[in-house]
Amino acid sequence: MSEVINTAVAALSDKVGTGFDGGTAKFVINGEGGIIIDGDGVRAGDEEADVTLTADADVFQDMLSGELNPTTAFMTGKLAVDGNMGLAMQLGAVLA
Repeated sequence: MSEVINTAVAALSDKVGTGFDGGTAKFVINGEGGIIIDGDGVRAGDEEADVTLTADADVFQDMLSGELNPTTAFMTGKLAVDGNMGLAMQLGAVLA
């Protein structure tokens, strides 16, 4: 597992807490791997999910740090969303 994924899992765990009950979401960081967020918490993984959000590592970092709003990232084409858009918006609110 890459250092980028390890760091992202830790940062998302701080934001999400013990779990995300809205469904299953997957973040794909281009060139690094995937992160699953669900009712069990945050972990590295590549399972099927209700929504998949894909971005470059720098975009993902900017969203986690609060420098980039997830909605803005999506609207400017920096974040791709595939699947349940409502769940993506709930997750975006958690990250903001």
